[in-house]
Amino acid sequence: MFMTVVFFPFFSFMYIWLSEIVLGKWKSVHLSANFYLILACFGVYAFYKTSIVGDFYYLTLYTWVNCGLVVINWGFIFDSLSVSMLLMVGIVSGTVHFYSIGYMKEDPCLVRFVSYLSLFTFFMFILVSGDNFIQLFLGWEGIGLCSYLLISFWNTRVQANKSALKALIVNRIGDFGLLCGVMLIYYFFRSLDFAVVFNLGAYFDTATFNVFNWNVPCLDLICFFLFLGSMGKSAQLGLHVWLPDAMEGPTPVSALIHAATLVTAGVFLIIRCSPLFEFAETALLFITLIGGLTAFFAATVAVTQDDIKKVIAYSTCSQLGYMVFICGLSEYNLSMFHLINHAFFKALLFLGAGSVIHAVSGEQDIRKFGKLTKFIPFTYSMMLLGFLALAGFPFFIWVLF
Repeated sequence: MFMTVVFFPFFSFMYIWLSEIVLGKWKSVHLSANFYLILACFGVYAFYKTSIVGDFYYLTLYTWVNCGLVVINWGFIFDSLSVSMLLMVGIVSGTVHFYSIGYMKEDPCLVRFVSYLSLFTFFMFILVSGDNFIQLFLGWEGIGLCSYLLISFWNTRVQANKSALKALIVNRIGDFGLLCGVMLIYYFFRSLDFAVVFNLGAYFDTATFNVFNWNVPCLDLICFFLFLGSMGKSAQLGLHVWLPDAMEGPTPVSALIHAATLVTAGVFLIIRCSPLFEFAETALLFITLIGGLTAFFAATVAVTQDDIKKVIAYSTCSQLGYMVFICGLSEYNLSMFHLINHAFFKALLFLGAGSVIHAVSGEQDIRKFGKLTKFIPFTYSMMLLGFLALAGFPFFIWVLF
């Protein structure tokens, strides 16, 4: 059942291309979206088994790489952390699929758009459920590729193509850092499996690595490179420049990728590797500093924006800064709680922003809005809930569940 959850989006990706020939565009996209209702049911059951009952599942399909020195299995780990992410991504992705059918109904390439959404969801599932760093890196690169394809979906717009390239190039910096971290992990631990690396972390607390005749604690160096990868995906200060420009993609893309799922992959990486970060005090101090600066900087810049989607994008960047800051204080459970809640209400705000943009004939400048409440009351109510949840208003955070 757990493997069904992971590979369900890939089957949806393959199905929509094949069924379009037989059923036509509209039936194929509707059936593809309905698949996510089944996926949500499986996800709720999996969440009950792991987070409520407390079960733990570790599945190995087969050996992926076996060259003597390196043995990498194609395996999956299902604990409360990974299943919580699976449930969140599945629900948000299903909601965006249904929203996209109406939002993109005039687009002749709707089938391609929905198929990209399903492929992104599959790679996100691979990332959060993998049991080793290579499998995590596969999902990491996969969501980066899908992000590029979705930002540049309207490829006749020059600005969309420029924004997609900018996102791809900036994320390569972070991906290089993650790859360096993975290589250092193998150099010291001789393994890339989470179970082996995390259990041996305490024994390397005093180990050092010579860098230009300077002995650096190996765990601090590893965690620094891992956090560099997190900075790229989660748009932390210095590597944040791609996120506001990514708003050139369709609004459903912003809701799914740049608010709820892809940008949280960096925070997920820190939480997953927390057994290593706990022995790297210098790295934790650096994480706290970058997270705090990002939260302050992005929130300040958001005040000066006029584009409704860029305001929400900078707000997302600020909230990601809070999550990283909390991780730097070693409060990983609290960071995960905020990550899940933020995914739901920020996706709601982006979907509401798309409804507003449609209502005003594609205008995104908030200075030209006003008195829209009586024209789109439902959108107003939903965005009000999202704003109250974002502000941390008592009890409103639970309305979204």
